Amino acid sequence: MRCRLLLAALALLPLLAGCNTTKPRASTETAFVEAKQAKVLDADDPVPMSPARWAGRTGLAGRTLAVASLADLKLRHKEVVLTFDDGPVPGRTEAILATLDAYRVKATFLMVGQMADAYPAIARKVVSRGHTIGSHTYRHANLRYLAFEAAMAEIRKGEKAVQRATARQPDFFRFPYLSDTSALRSAVSRRGTIIMDMDVDSKDYFKVSPASVASRTMEGLRKRGRGIILLHDIHKRTAAVLPALLAQLKDEGYSVVTLRHKGVGGSDLLAMAGG
Repeated sequence: MRCRLLLAALALLPLLAGCNTTKPRASTETAFVEAKQAKVLDADDPVPMSPARWAGRTGLAGRTLAVASLADLKLRHKEVVLTFDDGPVPGRTEAILATLDAYRVKATFLMVGQMADAYPAIARKVVSRGHTIGSHTYRHANLRYLAFEAAMAEIRKGEKAVQRATARQPDFFRFPYLSDTSALRSAVSRRGTIIMDMDVDSKDYFKVSPASVASRTMEGLRKRGRGIILLHDIHKRTAAVLPALLAQLKDEGYSVVTLRHKGVGGSDLLAMAGG
């Protein structure tokens, strides 16, 4: 158990730098090796928020949208999809789940395979709360810099880990760093997996205050009027800002859409993919 927690912490540290759209200077492989010198993540790291304070707020939950492809993901004015990358992580993912419960809204969690392997109980909790799951590769590699077959192997390994932890096929996928190629996008789509892009980047991986995260997110959303919001459940500031962010979304008349996959069932997708 101690070894598994250590490996999970080492995998997490490069992610804390952010799943941003800027190409990393060093490869993910290098970052992972360097992280071996770091300390294990404190699973009891407190999160400065109290979901109970926000309980009872209603009117934020919107419709459920069943999609079979990215083309089906068409949002109306003032509709948003909440997405969380890189988890699950003890304490922080659970705090986020509590806040989402308080507001009675659902999100899509794009899990890193290593993290799902390390914390399967939390991954299962995400599913049991009614949220949608997807994968985010096994070790958060930048797939643009891998050979095609190596990249696909990384994607499949991540999917298998998430399915192993949750007993659910992850029908959604997001490229780490949003770094893709046309060949990879085509291959992933042909497998029946829906690629999650991003419309509004909260940039919660920056070392700024939770208020700054909320302000940046709302500013980006107001410009578009709708969209997929990118957040990360590995950051304490994200868990801290979420109650206020959801309150602001509600006050400005937005609704949170729940995504569901329609089409072939989960286990069948793995078989079709040769996984």
